[in-house]
Amino acid sequence: MNKKPFVTLEQLEEITKTYPTPFYLYDEKGIRENARALKEAFAWNPGYKEYFAVKATPNPFLINILREYGCGCDCSSMTELMLSHELGVTGKDIMFSSNDTPAEEFAYAAKIGAIINLDDYTHIEFLEKTLGYIPETISCRYNPGGIFQISNDIMDNPGDAKYGMTTEQLFDAYRVLQAKGAKHLGLHAFLASNTVTNEYYPMLARVLFELAVRLKKETGADIRFINLSGGIGIPYRPDQEANDIRVIGEGVRKVYEEVLVPAGMGDVAIYTELGRFMMGPYGCLVTKAMHEKHTYKEYIGVDACAVNLMRPAMYGAYHHITVMGKENAPCDHKYDVTGSLCENNDKFAIDRELPKIDIGDLLVIHDTGAHGYAMGYNYNGKLKSAELLLKEDGGVQLIRRAETPKDYFATFDCFDIIKGLV
Repeated sequence: MNKKPFVTLEQLEEITKTYPTPFYLYDEKGIRENARALKEAFAWNPGYKEYFAVKATPNPFLINILREYGCGCDCSSMTELMLSHELGVTGKDIMFSSNDTPAEEFAYAAKIGAIINLDDYTHIEFLEKTLGYIPETISCRYNPGGIFQISNDIMDNPGDAKYGMTTEQLFDAYRVLQAKGAKHLGLHAFLASNTVTNEYYPMLARVLFELAVRLKKETGADIRFINLSGGIGIPYRPDQEANDIRVIGEGVRKVYEEVLVPAGMGDVAIYTELGRFMMGPYGCLVTKAMHEKHTYKEYIGVDACAVNLMRPAMYGAYHHITVMGKENAPCDHKYDVTGSLCENNDKFAIDRELPKIDIGDLLVIHDTGAHGYAMGYNYNGKLKSAELLLKEDGGVQLIRRAETPKDYFATFDCFDIIKGLV
């Protein structure tokens, strides 16, 4: 099996006449089709809302595309809140889910009317001291501990995660929040990351729905929404089968009708906070082969590096690579595909079987639309690349320019080094 790029070699050759590699390229058509599918999958729930995880791809042009389909913003920092607010996302269309949160970020979130999702029991007192009150609508993040698994497959280990409250803390939190003025409560949990199975959301939903019924019964809480957060993954490897969001939505609906409706909670809204699922497959990193090295292994050096995409270096993550124009050539060469950082883990692929790569070949690194550009950094003084949008009509739009040396040196206010730089 193989992955097919959403862009052709001819298109890339034309793009590189204006924009040098490396750069990120996003697929407007794919983003829109996926957003429509998600909206349709949860249309059975009148209050449903997707809060796009801004951390995944914090680009205003892309966020505005999702806003056309009713998406809000899930933020985890001051600058993400500021970006969302600047885009015109207001009030309850912003979910603020953070941890180890500075007081000024809670204050700003409250100022712009965002829904605050508390990560820890101690944050109740911290928030009250910061604001002088507890918001009428507020949410709590739940962590059941232990291992989260589906059938015999371990999906993740919430017990080792720093996020969320224990069951006992959650019940206490609901009681205390209501005593301090909260009128409408939400429930949130994130128990597994990048799941490639249609069973994750329905199983998580059952855990949260049953918990919500208990919370209402034992604390009297008015639970207005249940946030399934993220966790729906994408098939990074070509032999993986993609999630079917419509099957997932139907699975959640069945659990909703089995658990919440009989408990008189058929008006509870369902929220999601998807990032990777919304953007991951619809972005790629385009880079060019610059060098080849023949030592104890065969190396291909490209003009991108871990500064542009750190997931392989950080996690050992797999990203499929297409050598453009050689899609049908035999994969009879084994390469390490590397960047130029002074770090030996700066490799996009290790012992990867690919067609013969020649200097100047364009390589597409797949599934980088989420947690790709956003995780970039400036080690070795490397500069972050441009971001481009492949429009539905085939045109290309620059949606973030590449960094320049002037950008890199801009914070050295006590030096004159930026004079004359561009």
